[in-house]
Amino acid sequence: MKRSEINEAIEYALAKFRENKIALPPFAHWKPEQWTKMTDKARRIILARMGWDVTDLGQGKFDEVGGVLFTVRNGVPSGESKDVSTGVPYCEKYIVLKEGQLMPLHMHWLKTEDIINRAGGVLVMELYNSAGSDEVDRNSSVIVVCDGLEREVEAGEPFELFPGESITLVSGLYHCFWAKEGEGCLICGEVSTVNDDNTDNCFAEASSRFSDIVEDEESRWLLCNEYPEIDV
Repeated sequence: MKRSEINEAIEYALAKFRENKIALPPFAHWKPEQWTKMTDKARRIILARMGWDVTDLGQGKFDEVGGVLFTVRNGVPSGESKDVSTGVPYCEKYIVLKEGQLMPLHMHWLKTEDIINRAGGVLVMELYNSAGSDEVDRNSSVIVVCDGLEREVEAGEPFELFPGESITLVSGLYHCFWAKEGEGCLICGEVSTVNDDNTDNCFAEASSRFSDIVEDEESRWLLCNEYPEIDV
């Protein structure tokens, strides 16, 4: 991705947060030079990789695949540090998707998460069970819980979640989701166990969780995988 695309995507997300009266913590607005000054005080934020995450999953077509994520809170993944912890066993983030923009099919080895339609458009989702360690079962129906109610869906059958509705995705359950065309920008919420994007994602097709960046202009924000290095 170009840095200009990333800057533009974060500006777009910030505008949508303001439009929907969703306030972010102060570090969402820190400039790169502020991160350098705050490195020691921000150790927990850095180790937990809280903050901005803009990705096209290595597909090179951000308007179709990828999204803007902001991690509000998170625990420090096991093994990251022996002496620093946020003291929490959970994660919360927002995911901003433009109309038609897709998060591709994947599952998590460990993480269980709720995906919530927080505001804006319509969330469309497809589900598949796992067939072995990293294979997709494209035939058997899926039993899933939505807002505390059990429902059964066919493998790969698209279904919609409207503002306020949510779904619980357990580890090993393959899922992809997108913002329905014609319904506007979608703001999703995610509430989960501790999130570790370095080790816990398994994509059905070759994808890169963090994008390579072409520096065609100066960064206006640091992404969560660009923070200053700290001693752990």
